[in-house]
Amino acid sequence: MGIQLMFFAALFVAAQNLFFRRSIDGGGTSKAYLMVQLFLTFLVAVLLNPVRTGHYEWNMPLALFGFAGGIILAFFMAMMGKALESGPPGLTFAVINASSVMPILLMVSFFGAGFGFIYTKYNGIGSILVVAGLLWAARTAITEKKSFSWAIYALIAFAMHSLFLAFMQWRAIFLNFPGSKALFLSLTDVQAASEWFMPMIFLAASLVQGYIFFTTEKRQPLPSEWFYGVLGGVANGIGTFFMIWATEAANSIEQAMIFPIFSISVILLCNLWGQRLYKEKVNWAASAVCIVGLVIGTFNWKALLG
Repeated sequence: MGIQLMFFAALFVAAQNLFFRRSIDGGGTSKAYLMVQLFLTFLVAVLLNPVRTGHYEWNMPLALFGFAGGIILAFFMAMMGKALESGPPGLTFAVINASSVMPILLMVSFFGAGFGFIYTKYNGIGSILVVAGLLWAARTAITEKKSFSWAIYALIAFAMHSLFLAFMQWRAIFLNFPGSKALFLSLTDVQAASEWFMPMIFLAASLVQGYIFFTTEKRQPLPSEWFYGVLGGVANGIGTFFMIWATEAANSIEQAMIFPIFSISVILLCNLWGQRLYKEKVNWAASAVCIVGLVIGTFNWKALLG
């Protein structure tokens, strides 16, 4: 059940990525799309978190923590938008989703084994394969498109997405180690469980994107930007819902696989619509190397093998 739900989450996220590119194709910019899409996602997150659960208790420390995460998300999305405007869409999203091998390295560096983070040889091998596959695929794209600016934007987006994923894992530690002084911020289990965490992330991201849009472009969003922004916001919200549902429904074996499966599914789906709709020359061999790296580097082999 957990794996099936995570695949549906990947399906909606891949659709959201397509709406992002369609908005740009319609003459819009990534700034306008992101402002609309992230605000719609904020509204959906309110419905899926405090409204759905009926837990409306406000917690300022975690709300501010979520707001900080939203700022990271906003700058990641901005770099992703720049990469989409200047390079191949399928490969852009493949690069970004391959970043899921990096958070474990960041968590081990900052928190260590005392909080359950261990960097194994599988993580190292997987990371090397992912980076090798990305370099292979990016080299092909740069040679064909002569787009070095795309490579820079994609690299920054990769780094920012890695940081955002690590930030999300940081919040999860508070649930398992409430009140710990070694986490740079002390929260109780009740504070860490606040339903306003995700809504505040998307609220902050939408406000940052709104500020960027109105101060740089000084216009109203185009009809196509509104249209695809709304579609993207709804798709992203539904994808988030399925992702949360998957984590709740997955058994211990599925928990070891659902997030790698999500990343792999998004990579494959985005490469497929990039190839079919945009005639993108997908380097499937390089993508396969990335996927193998994700499987080796992100699956919880200890849980899977018992």
